[in-house]
Amino acid sequence: MKNKKEAVVVFSGGQDSTTCLVWATKIYEKVYAVSFDYGQRHKKELECAAQIAEELGVEHTVLNLSELNRLAPNSLTRDEIEVEKEKPEDGPPNTFVEGRNLLFLTYAAIFAKTHGVTDVITGVSQSDFSGYPDCRDTFIKSLNTTLNLAMEYDFCLITPLMWIDKEETWELADSLGAFDLVREKTLTCYNGVLGDGCGECPACKLRRRGLERYLARREEK
Repeated sequence: MKNKKEAVVVFSGGQDSTTCLVWATKIYEKVYAVSFDYGQRHKKELECAAQIAEELGVEHTVLNLSELNRLAPNSLTRDEIEVEKEKPEDGPPNTFVEGRNLLFLTYAAIFAKTHGVTDVITGVSQSDFSGYPDCRDTFIKSLNTTLNLAMEYDFCLITPLMWIDKEETWELADSLGAFDLVREKTLTCYNGVLGDGCGECPACKLRRRGLERYLARREEK
């Protein structure tokens, strides 16, 4: 039986997915959080995800995708490859893990169907997608159609952050009463530093710019 009162959230324990998780708990009667262990260098994010899920009273499942580490070597799956501090002019950065969101959403959809759930939520954003092709709206829509056809099931891939940037994501977290939770307990940093992060990797810089812009605007009110 399909249940529109429940949802599955693809959950890394970072800023975006935590904001989406909190958002989902305000809308759905029951929320499942699904995380993935793919041998990421910032594996501490899984500890953060578990702690946040427990704090929010959300059932949390970690799925093993270790083969992704072997198939897609890059700076997030190999300690010996240094994380680029700036996005290259052409092509995705070396933090792009080939096929990651494709696999995450496919596995999350399988999990959802076996639990009778149609709604799968992910924190991807085309506004601040860092050059990752699998964060684009066209990809999400295409995959949604493919999943429906592959499993003969009416999945709905939901992207609350698709058309907002990091500044607006901070604003959303604040409006949900989760500003401190997101700022202090999430892990966005590619180098595995909690909260405000290392300050040097692209993820930290993007997060910090959005935070500073939002705080400046909030102080003006």
